[in-house]
Amino acid sequence: MRIIKTKNAPKAIGPYSQGINHNNFVYTSGQIPINPETGKLVEGNFKLEVEQVLNNVDAVLKEGGSSLNHAIKLTVFVTDLNKFSELNEVFENFFDENPPARSAVEVSALPMGVRVEIEAVGYVY
Repeated sequence: MRIIKTKNAPKAIGPYSQGINHNNFVYTSGQIPINPETGKLVEGNFKLEVEQVLNNVDAVLKEGGSSLNHAIKLTVFVTDLNKFSELNEVFENFFDENPPARSAVEVSALPMGVRVEIEAVGYVY
């Protein structure tokens, strides 16, 4: 097992790792729309928030030897499922072929008041 730590994704905001590499799989912690360069939240445009989250997930996966292109399962947490079509539009730009399995769940709240959080499992290639 290897703990994943990268500057290309936001630092963990609690006692957890950005991700874990174990047995040819990478498991990411949930990522939120924090820009790792500025440390600030991306806010005000749901599609841009989702893009930032997916970029953060990709950075953790890549540090672990995987990538979004090798993601096998994503779990998406949103505070408003009425944003589902916007979520799908962003996903279509990231996954034009062979998208991973995915669940989308509406939750009452997320850390730092964000509207979207995504965690992933990717395989190491």
